[in-house]
Order: sequence, then C-alpha cells, then structure tokens
Amino acid sequence: MQSTSVRIDAATHAELKRLASELGTSIGDTVALAVRHLRQEQIGKELGTPLRPHENQWLDADIG
Repeated sequence: MQSTSVRIDAATHAELKRLASELGTSIGDTVALAVRHLRQEQIGKELGTPLRPHENQWLDADIG
C-alpha cells in the first residue's frame, strides 16, 4: 500500500492512537474509517435534502 504523511497536532494524534487501540486497528486504518464515516454522513445529508423541481419532474415522468 502506498502511503503519505499528514501533519496533525499532538492532541489529535493522541486521540487517533487511543481510537486505534480501542478498535484494534492501525492509526492509518482508523483514519480511513473516519474518512469513510464522514463521507457516508455527507451522502446521508445530501439524500435528506428536498428534491429540486427538475428532479421531481424526472421522477413523475411517464416512461411508457
């Protein structure tokens, strides 16, 4: 796996180490899980927004 470095403050690093220990994962895997969770949360918020008029028109279109 290719990797890169990310600069974070000491408190965040300590929290990552604690979370990784609790989860039984590496710090890198913990960051990946956090990123995935944030992305899923963002998608959920986007799905929860009301449809725009053109989206409603598309859904109401007669396909047959």
